[in-house]
Amino acid sequence: MIYFTADTHFSDLRILRIDRRPFGSLAEHDRMLISLWNETVSLDDEVWHLGDFAKGSAEFVSSLLSSLHGRKHLIIGNNDGAATVGAAGWASTQHYKELTIDGRLLILCHYPFRTWNQIGKKSIDLHGHSHGRLSPLTRQYDAGVDSWDFRPVTLSAILAGRHRRTARRDLQRK
Repeated sequence: MIYFTADTHFSDLRILRIDRRPFGSLAEHDRMLISLWNETVSLDDEVWHLGDFAKGSAEFVSSLLSSLHGRKHLIIGNNDGAATVGAAGWASTQHYKELTIDGRLLILCHYPFRTWNQIGKKSIDLHGHSHGRLSPLTRQYDAGVDSWDFRPVTLSAILAGRHRRTARRDLQRK
């Protein structure tokens, strides 16, 4: 199975304030995101992280990556420093990727595009960065954790529009 996610911002204290994520502490935030990731993704799955993975040293990021299931690829975001990009545990790192899944061309970048390659031929733009606050264009989807209740998501779920808002509301009540 192939999953997509973005904007986990592990170990980044700003994320609790900026995005009003429903966690009492950064440690709780990180534990919950790791738990939800590993509930969703198996060891044999592939995950494309569309940027803003974590803050911290290369050793910290490498340790974090080893605790997360799946083969992980990083599409570099604006908050991914050299330690994150250079950490051991990434299958690949790049700023942009074109990927074909089930005959659909996917354009992967941290940033949402106004236009993208083969937009007229129904290609799909998957991005992060906007934390669920951007009104999308046709065939443009925010794969970030803020839109998908803090867990990776499949392309089929994204295309079906099954946002996992129920689980997020449950987290906010706790």
